[in-house]
Amino acid sequence: NHELMNAAGDFRYVTPGGFRDFEDVSGLDVTDPRVTRFPLEQRHRVAAFLPGGRYARRIASQPVVVVVGDTVFTHGGVLPKYAPQIDRLNAEVTAWLLGGPPQGARVVMTPDSPVWSRHYSDETGPEQCALLEDALRALGAKRMVVGHTVQKTANAACDGKVWRIDVGMAAHYGGRPEVLLLEAGEARVEREKAL
Repeated sequence: NHELMNAAGDFRYVTPGGFRDFEDVSGLDVTDPRVTRFPLEQRHRVAAFLPGGRYARRIASQPVVVVVGDTVFTHGGVLPKYAPQIDRLNAEVTAWLLGGPPQGARVVMTPDSPVWSRHYSDETGPEQCALLEDALRALGAKRMVVGHTVQKTANAACDGKVWRIDVGMAAHYGGRPEVLLLEAGEARVEREKAL
């Protein structure tokens, strides 16, 4: 979601080091008028993530939502209203990141989009589980795997129909590595063993 924020011109969560990391990236057009409105020290990252830019093109190859077998993978969560539109949503976001029309930006930057929704990763009750059931039915899937909201450990909700796997491995959160394994139709979590 933060990379998509950057593509949309929103850099509020980027640290000074996050801008410096892009200073030596070659092939960036830091003279583009959409880039020059930013402070000099930010321009390389801005140019990299600008739609059509080097990193925007790289992330354009990754769908916002993908269904593999009987499992839906997305950053935030797919609400039922988005389920019939997944192919279109993925195509619009890809086109936008490649430098095309901005419809993709509008879709992924809304609070309930598959990138931002927390319906299945915050407290889940009957209402959220019913939404999930409807979305999974529309997508022809058995489960959804989401991130976006840091959990103490990877866990399932709604009778195993949603797996929340963001365990905060960034230094800021200090989470330990965990992996969700999906094998032979079953899901299980492997955790890093303590030293």
